[in-house]
Amino acid sequence: MRKKLAILADRVIAGGVITEADALELTKLSGPDLIFLFAEANRIKEQFVGSSVFLCSIINAKSGRCPENCAFCAQSAHHTTDAPVYPLVDEERMVACAHEAEKNGSSCYGIITSGTTVSKGEELERILRAVRRIRTETGITPSCSLGIIDQATASALKEAGVETYHHNLETARSFFPQICSTHDYEEDVTTVRVAREAGLKVCCGGIFGLGESAAQRVEMAFTLRELKVESVPLNFLNPIEGTRLAGAQNITPLECLQTIAMYRFILPNRRITVCGGREKNLRDLQSWMFMAGASGTMIGNYLTTTGRAPEQDWQMLRDLELDVANCCE
Repeated sequence: MRKKLAILADRVIAGGVITEADALELTKLSGPDLIFLFAEANRIKEQFVGSSVFLCSIINAKSGRCPENCAFCAQSAHHTTDAPVYPLVDEERMVACAHEAEKNGSSCYGIITSGTTVSKGEELERILRAVRRIRTETGITPSCSLGIIDQATASALKEAGVETYHHNLETARSFFPQICSTHDYEEDVTTVRVAREAGLKVCCGGIFGLGESAAQRVEMAFTLRELKVESVPLNFLNPIEGTRLAGAQNITPLECLQTIAMYRFILPNRRITVCGGREKNLRDLQSWMFMAGASGTMIGNYLTTTGRAPEQDWQMLRDLELDVANCCE
């Protein structure tokens, strides 16, 4: 198997692609073969994006009362959880958190709001004002995740200085109805296309451990390749009490790493960032994510759950002797 993995990696490095059948074979590897898989994924990463690590941070700028019924989400109005509930924070808070993110070493800072979409008028205008200030007051690159948006909103974000729009597909099209029934998968795909048409880069990925099959993990990766997204955040389910997936089992650390490596084979030149759930799912193998093809991670807290202290992640990077990128390119 080691020879076949090297052949597949050589094909990708030469500008070729792997097939869905190839990717499915990668998901079936086990034992010592996984180490060779990680090594080849890392070789692909080094070729296309180098060894520097990209750090990003977010603010949960508007929390709770979301009308969508996503099975994993603590902020859904369909669930009863301990997640905080509050309206859009003020401009000063958004800007202050951007300064803090920059201080922690992040190159990208995302303003995230709950809900199907952002309200036009004061809500959107407040976010645009904050983005303009972040652009002038910091060296960090602002991004936004405001749900399903139209062309006018995408263009306004671009004009204000947003560089990247974040909108996850969450899972494969074939599995999405099991996770969310309050909007259609195609609405999310359309939002990705609208953002790209406005000249925004797109950060788009999903969550693993929702009950999807290995084939569906591959399916989502190929959808992302087709959409030509620039950045791919990979999350692993952290089951929250009160949600429909409260009783789900965490996937194993090696399964997480195998998924990261498989995504690197399919999306060789994308920024692949490991985000939510890494602490609970990767556990003692968190540092291995960078050896399995990941090129970035989220530092600090997530939307409704806490992450590790930034100092711990910085120590991990120093121990690995990895450089941290100082820009979002």
